[in-house]
Amino acid sequence: MTRAATAIDATTLSVGNVRLDTAACTLVGPLGEEHLANREFQLMELFMRNAGTRMPTERLMLDVWGEDALEGANVVWVYISYLRKKLTALGADVAIRASRNQGYSLEVVEEGE
Repeated sequence: MTRAATAIDATTLSVGNVRLDTAACTLVGPLGEEHLANREFQLMELFMRNAGTRMPTERLMLDVWGEDALEGANVVWVYISYLRKKLTALGADVAIRASRNQGYSLEVVEEGE
């Protein structure tokens, strides 16, 4: 069961034990905080606003990189890899999950998974 993103205030999103400060572009977890680069921030914000919802790579490309993006779809995988490492370093209880041919979603990880 996933919990939807909740707004703590106008500049903070929260899913599980992770908060995204939209004003400072900072991801905060139990073990500290990580500043996010522009694309990392845009991608994480999209995941947090749509927690539990599978989003295809094409949507992520369109929403974050735009229609005229010169990058290939593999750039999404690269940035998801960056975010996964940062979530792990922060001790997050959420993870970006991949579903074959369906896309990616941000989900709260249950203990024992």
